[in-house]
Amino acid sequence: MTAPLMPKATAVWLVDNTALTFNQIALFCGLHPLEVKGIANGDIAAGIKGMDPVSNGQLTRDEIERCTNDQTAELQLADAKRDIPAPKPRKGSRYTPLSKRQERPDAIAWLVRNHPELNDAEIGRLVGTTKPTIQSVRERNHWNMANITPLDPVTLGMCSQIELDDYVAKAAKREERRQKRLAREAAKNGEVLKDATETTAVVQDTPHEPEAPAQPIDDSNVFADAPAAAPAEDTEESLRPEDVFKS
Repeated sequence: MTAPLMPKATAVWLVDNTALTFNQIALFCGLHPLEVKGIANGDIAAGIKGMDPVSNGQLTRDEIERCTNDQTAELQLADAKRDIPAPKPRKGSRYTPLSKRQERPDAIAWLVRNHPELNDAEIGRLVGTTKPTIQSVRERNHWNMANITPLDPVTLGMCSQIELDDYVAKAAKREERRQKRLAREAAKNGEVLKDATETTAVVQDTPHEPEAPAQPIDDSNVFADAPAAAPAEDTEESLRPEDVFKS
């Protein structure tokens, strides 16, 4: 289903003026249910003015009433009175407004902490920044690192929840392929990749055999078998008095 024009502004109006569920509004506007919940809480699209989809011919009152009575029903766009070309896919880095550029390091820190599987190119496309800025935040040598607070880029309005989930899913598949490739290379080289629990386990000491208990000592027999001391032998011959003055 084609999303209406200005989907966030339309979602703001539907949240404020209808009793539709978050899932119905998200499906109609092409948003994530969490984004619609953030709009209702005032965390997302706080400065966006709601746009009435009824007045511009994208929705009818009867369609809103039908879906309000049946929460499982889906909103359907009204027949367009004129042909509107589909939006072209965006290429290159995302444009970030001047008011949001100072919050980009906060969004980068949140992505690096919560989704380490994302590479620098993917983070740059989500937030609209450069690789040197991402590297400085990742290596914690950014000039304003002491004041950086990790914040969800969806809450900051830098990307949609659908885009973030799409990038995270692609990164998870890429990491899974990398693990399988490493496993194949290890099997080809005859190596066996051990489980993390085995490689990080603490090596236990080899048990020793119990020593025999010491025998009690009898005080009466301590010196019984001691050998007698041998008499010391003279190393020099005894001199007789008559030999001293013998000529």
